[in-house]
Amino acid sequence: MAFFKTEVTSENIQSDNPIHQRLLKPYIYVKDKIAGTVVETGCGDGRGIEMLAPGCDRYIALDKNTAEIRKRAAAHPNLEIIEANMPPISQIGDNTADVLISFQVIEHILDDSLYLEEVYRILKPGGTAYFTTPNIKMTLSRNPWHIREYTARELGTLAGAIFDEVEMLGIAGNELVMEYYEQNKRSVEKITRFDVLNLQHRLPSSLLRIPYELLNRFNRNRLQHQNDSLVHGLSHEDYLISNRPDDSLDLFLIARKKG
Repeated sequence: MAFFKTEVTSENIQSDNPIHQRLLKPYIYVKDKIAGTVVETGCGDGRGIEMLAPGCDRYIALDKNTAEIRKRAAAHPNLEIIEANMPPISQIGDNTADVLISFQVIEHILDDSLYLEEVYRILKPGGTAYFTTPNIKMTLSRNPWHIREYTARELGTLAGAIFDEVEMLGIAGNELVMEYYEQNKRSVEKITRFDVLNLQHRLPSSLLRIPYELLNRFNRNRLQHQNDSLVHGLSHEDYLISNRPDDSLDLFLIARKKG
């Protein structure tokens, strides 16, 4: 059986469905806000390509591993795929993008200020960038794949030093989403209670990634077994764009470059 990293949430694994629907929400939000040239940094397997590519003239997708998204290329003649480690983003010229999207990426970036500076450079005057990232206030355990996580204030301050205008929203959930969240929280607490030495915060991330993946996959499968109807039934409609980022599952930053 193939080993699927939980950090790369699959739309094809049923136990991943609550997270997949959560990650899908920002693509749905921006669908009617794109035009011209769209750049997606950290596109992963191309979760939103089918939804967004038909709405723009040019869709440029970058990721450090492009094997999965290349499977989608034939269906979208306006899709350009670039393999890149970021930052910098030297493959994209100044003032290229009308819209840039970066969903669940910045938490993986070592030099986050440089990353945001590169996004600003790539945007055309009048362009808009959309970012999502986990809200550290809602994180249940250390994720060793993340360099850092942010509060709304921290991310807003970081982006506000670079962009001309920033707006901080959140991706929250209705009562069904929060029921899943609370079940997940209790389940994670049952696992982490054995970490009496607090190793998840003391060990290097490189030593934690395999145990994290195994336990996280086990946990998602257990949650599905306990309440399959909830795991199976959640959709993007159960996730909400919120003006209360501190209480949201993910931070949703909108950053603009003046025209």
